Amino acid sequence: MQNAGILIVDDNKNVLNALDQILSDEFSDITTSSNPNLIPEIISKNKIDVVLLDMNFSAGLNTGNEGIFWLNKIKELDDSIMVILITAYGDVNLAVEAMKQGASDFILKPWDNDKLIITVNNVLKLKYSNEKIKSLEDKQDHLNEIITKSIDPLIGESQSFKQIQNIISKVAKTDANILIFGENGTGKELVAREIHKQSKRNNHSLVSIDVGILPDTLFESELFGYKKGAFTDAKEDRTGKIRVAENGTLFLDEISNLSYSNQAKLLTVLQQKRVNPVGSSQSYPVDFRLICATNKDLKQLLIENLFREDLLYRINTIQIDIPPLRERREDIPLLADHFLSFYKKKYDKVNLKISNDANEQLMRYYWPGNIRELKHTIEKAVILSESSILRSSDFLLDSPIISTFNKGYPKKLDEVEKDAILSALGNNNGNIKETAKELGIARQTLYNKMQKYNL
Repeated sequence: MQNAGILIVDDNKNVLNALDQILSDEFSDITTSSNPNLIPEIISKNKIDVVLLDMNFSAGLNTGNEGIFWLNKIKELDDSIMVILITAYGDVNLAVEAMKQGASDFILKPWDNDKLIITVNNVLKLKYSNEKIKSLEDKQDHLNEIITKSIDPLIGESQSFKQIQNIISKVAKTDANILIFGENGTGKELVAREIHKQSKRNNHSLVSIDVGILPDTLFESELFGYKKGAFTDAKEDRTGKIRVAENGTLFLDEISNLSYSNQAKLLTVLQQKRVNPVGSSQSYPVDFRLICATNKDLKQLLIENLFREDLLYRINTIQIDIPPLRERREDIPLLADHFLSFYKKKYDKVNLKISNDANEQLMRYYWPGNIRELKHTIEKAVILSESSILRSSDFLLDSPIISTFNKGYPKKLDEVEKDAILSALGNNNGNIKETAKELGIARQTLYNKMQKYNL
């Protein structure tokens, strides 16, 4: 028996009973109605794959116009529903015309039972084929986005970097959900991509979504997908990112920005392993590996009732902590050389090199924006360079250089406070309100301290 929803609409109850009896042995869910006006309500409340629709409902009328009207109405409600028309022999020309308007096939009264079942099965196969093609098209669109996006490799030889590589090699082979923690710009997405690359799912897509820039109102439509007509701009069906990630990996960056209500919706998908597109009564099974990332302390958000405890434990089977760049200084020259190689080719300055004094300056710098800031700094230096050697003066660094180079954190209280402010400013992209909130001080207090330290 096929798991398919069949709706039969005919004003003749004998026809309804006969078709119900024939099809109920072949398909799991049969719904019948003698009133076509109930079609919208039935479709909204049930998973309907195929509608068997009579072409005439009013007594004495044989124009087929009613059938064509309801055919168009069904297609407006859900274009993926396949419609098979039920018609008399003399109305074959009308049925053919209706197929031009979107019907999938027609059956003649009286029908042959075996041919009827074959017709329904063929239409179902066409429906599933259309859905698969649509899903593949959406996956191809996603792959095209990845191809045009520059992805940096994981680079480093520091002890902390080697520890991360060791953890990746262990967790990648499993299907455990991963939470990656680190400041902005430390390379959380790169770690996620490396986990996917080393996983058993690497023949399928890694789908990345930045929750931090995703409007709260678009969360469901972006992740779950939607049906045509679900809202004003839904002009066609769209496969959600979760289904695009089928058999692959879903990476949710800045998961801490997800609203409490949307956290509940995500949790439901993770628990049920099914997803409902917006505007659809049909749910789809999903199989994907989840990796999340954040720059905030989720346990603190949990205490503040801003993050769900059940979701935290669901996404945090393994946590990977990525150190800021200032804690892996020996990797800075390697990273700088990698970015230099890329940008000198991009800007046709192939003979550029970084001087020793410039490398020392880069290693002493605090890097509140971490690897992302280093990358942009190298690009600016390459663009503005006037000789084949990049010296200290060629690098435009905005915040102070740490004088206690290679000696860990500063020891004096003022230096600790100054570095904490710099770190918080980097975590929050210079946003004073969020920086003050992270530090647990008033905005005016933060302003005073920034003036004190010339920040």
